[in-house]
Amino acid sequence: MVQLEHLTAPVDAVVERMRALDAALPARDGIAVFNRVYLAVTEEIDRCLDAGEFPDPRAATALDVRFAERYLAAVDAVAADRRPPACWRPLFQLRRHPGVRPLQFALAGINAHIGHDLALAVVDACRTLGCEPADLEDEFDRVGDLLVSLEERIREDLMPGPDLLQIADPLTHLLGSWSLERARDATWAAARALWALRHCGDVAEEFTERLDAAVGFAGRMLLTPLPG
Repeated sequence: MVQLEHLTAPVDAVVERMRALDAALPARDGIAVFNRVYLAVTEEIDRCLDAGEFPDPRAATALDVRFAERYLAAVDAVAADRRPPACWRPLFQLRRHPGVRPLQFALAGINAHIGHDLALAVVDACRTLGCEPADLEDEFDRVGDLLVSLEERIREDLMPGPDLLQIADPLTHLLGSWSLERARDATWAAARALWALRHCGDVAEEFTERLDAAVGFAGRMLLTPLPG
């Protein structure tokens, strides 16, 4: 039990940080909307670790914590008046826009975190553990499965009711243009590419910058203000 507590302590610290953000931010703030989503995911991962449901809890913890640190670093950057990564900028810029709906905030945050942060977190975790991305594939898939199941609940909870959401509603078309499953597949390919390029200096840096910019572009599309 001591060993398990030692492994899950970093995850507990991340959960506490997200809970503090949840308590401090206005409920309608776009970052608050995403933070509640991500907090639910991290609490579920913490529960799975406590229950021994990950075959390699050390690897799962390393991936989860490195993943969360990317999001929290973006929050800290904005709080310190620094620019966050390009993937996060649309959400921070539009977090209080009255024409952006809560579901858009949630999916834009997931897009930034999955599309950019998760790929870099796989590389970070591999360096921490001294392993290859293939060694983390089971943990990657498990985290992805949790996100997919949560995304379904998010859409149910944050979607307007059937009397408000018509076929012609722009939100219907906007949400149909983005898929978490496709984003997760692209992220795994990006993580493997980044690992292969890790000794290539400028090439790796350019790949990372272009990934960041592309995910940011998709996020800005997801946050297109819509009529009420």
